[in-house]
Amino acid sequence: MANQSWKFLLLVCVLSSLTLSVLAGKSYYDILQIAKGSTEDQIKRAYRKLALKYHPDKNQGNEEANKKFAEINNAYEVLSDRDKRNIYDRYGEEGLKQHAAQGGGGRGGGMNMQDIFSSFFGGGEPEEEDKVVKGDDVIVDLDASLEDLYMGGTLKVWREKNVLKPAPGKRRCNCRNEVYHRQIGPGMFQQMTEQVCEQCPNVKYEREGYFITVDIEKGMQDGQEVSFYEDGEPIIDGEAGDLKFKIRTAPHDIFKREGNDLHTTVSITLVQALVGFEKNIKHLDEHLVEIGSKKITKPKEVRKFKGEGMPLHISSKKGDLYVTFEVVFPSSLTEDQKTKIKEECY
Repeated sequence: MANQSWKFLLLVCVLSSLTLSVLAGKSYYDILQIAKGSTEDQIKRAYRKLALKYHPDKNQGNEEANKKFAEINNAYEVLSDRDKRNIYDRYGEEGLKQHAAQGGGGRGGGMNMQDIFSSFFGGGEPEEEDKVVKGDDVIVDLDASLEDLYMGGTLKVWREKNVLKPAPGKRRCNCRNEVYHRQIGPGMFQQMTEQVCEQCPNVKYEREGYFITVDIEKGMQDGQEVSFYEDGEPIIDGEAGDLKFKIRTAPHDIFKREGNDLHTTVSITLVQALVGFEKNIKHLDEHLVEIGSKKITKPKEVRKFKGEGMPLHISSKKGDLYVTFEVVFPSSLTEDQKTKIKEECY
């Protein structure tokens, strides 16, 4: 019996380690697109929005979306638990592993993904959040390299924003009298005076700066947004707006992107164009693409290389690579060369 218990504990530890390894190297805060100092309510709202977006019912057959949904739930399971979040903030994933090994529950020992989602949406069809008063969204164009958009990557961005801070002095009441009339009988009215009080905000704005890590996912298109909830402009007695990074493909020295396809131009000599050639070009992840030909290549000829374009966002498919061949003619020929060409051609 003791031997069976030991095996069970070992299995639990192994499964916990495997679950943690899924998110290794990626911050749970980044996964939920929130700042490290976010409140519990901010964590819940961010989880709700992302869970709605990537829920399997809305992304049937989409493996990447299902993986994203699992990441979101795993991150929320840690950050929504005060003890686990404290361990994670201080010691990272390694601390959670040790906590689980010591019988502290760890990740995977509590609610599963369906339990977490059901706790928000009651197990039925998810409903959209009620609208709340929010500050302005901040939208920033973010140039992403073609390499990052091809392979995935991260960008660190310095963010400065207004933050509400308590102002010196006491919070005072701003009261006023409002007069209204109440009918007490036919043709009879009673004048009433009511005192209406509004609390003065007693806050001030201060500028704060910090780095934000923006995840660039493979295949993201121009105009797609990476949002950080409630990291936009603050508003008194409401929620801050969102910070949104709008992806924009940065110019590249070799390739030009058009949707999911890549285009490039390659120069070959006149001799290569006539007799064929062997040639490779280095792709964005540095793998080599064979573009040689044994046939005659005409000037401005375009050849398609299937599956060598950009990856589609949240998909295993890829676009195509189009290579335009520029034939470089010699600037001059000797008389001997002219004679030999005439002999060969006529």
